[in-house]
Amino acid sequence: MQPPIPRVEPRLPGYLLVPLAGGWSAETFLATPAASADGARVGEQLVVRYFADARHAPSAAGIQAALLGRVRDVLPVPGVRQVHDADDGSSGLLVMDLLTGELGSLVLARLVEDRRHADRRHRRREADARLRSLGCSLGRVAGTLAATPLPRTGLFADAALRIEPFDLRLPDWVDTHAAGLVASGWSNGEVSGLREVAERAVVNLDGATSPCLVHSDLNPKNVLVDPDTLQVTGVLDWEFAHAGHPATDLGNLLRFDREPAYVEGVLDGWFAGQRLGGGPGAAPNRATGSAERRRATDLARAADLVALVELAARDTDNPVVRQANAHLRAVARTGDVHATP
Repeated sequence: MQPPIPRVEPRLPGYLLVPLAGGWSAETFLATPAASADGARVGEQLVVRYFADARHAPSAAGIQAALLGRVRDVLPVPGVRQVHDADDGSSGLLVMDLLTGELGSLVLARLVEDRRHADRRHRRREADARLRSLGCSLGRVAGTLAATPLPRTGLFADAALRIEPFDLRLPDWVDTHAAGLVASGWSNGEVSGLREVAERAVVNLDGATSPCLVHSDLNPKNVLVDPDTLQVTGVLDWEFAHAGHPATDLGNLLRFDREPAYVEGVLDGWFAGQRLGGGPGAAPNRATGSAERRRATDLARAADLVALVELAARDTDNPVVRQANAHLRAVARTGDVHATP
């Protein structure tokens, strides 16, 4: 395969841009200083994120920069070098520091394979310990966000992080996406079963604590990890961040990755992150006993139904959509938010 042809960006002179590996949106680029006449390169590599798709608000770059500034004291996030909101002639653009680390999705996949191929008890214990350690690092991010209170649920409207309220009821959300689910092969009975699950789930979600900062796409592919220490070195891609339910990010982390040691580690970190944050957005009961962990997982699965419904109803075909569809149909058929295909 031929390497991509570098592109230039007038707002970042002296750099050449190539697509960054792992960027699912096709809007993220690695910016490398162009070579001078004598072959020397002056400057450091940076990351450029475009906000060109129609789904982005004109102020999307400014909003994401403000969010990075908001959390930089509690989470590892890239520093912001330049912010350009969209105008009539160009798309939004964010220039950030390049962080070290490997995509968490790649690290997790290796650890899962190591566990599956461990042929001795002590090797299985070692593999479980590393899975739990990685899960704890990721869960701590979700817990820290759950302990970052916000005054109301809603979407960020501008770089001042002003919140435009919205009221999303899960059963209504299912109704809104019912046509898309049927178009993807669901029966009317399956849609009805999902709506019944949503009715039960919303009772639990409505009784939760106050809104918090939600990343809303917090899964291993959007996190950088040191592959040796398994500590998080960067939390990336905040475009879906909003003010919402404290269990939302926990649900995202537990959506498809269900190795028992990893799940236990994520819960370890989630409770620990809330203790460190200590804000009113944290769960009122921070104990880590089995009943509290089960309650946290119940809330996480319920909160994650919002994302699963939207994914499963999409008119596209990719591995994530197919996986979401399979998981959600299992939930609808069994009536159990913990069901798997």
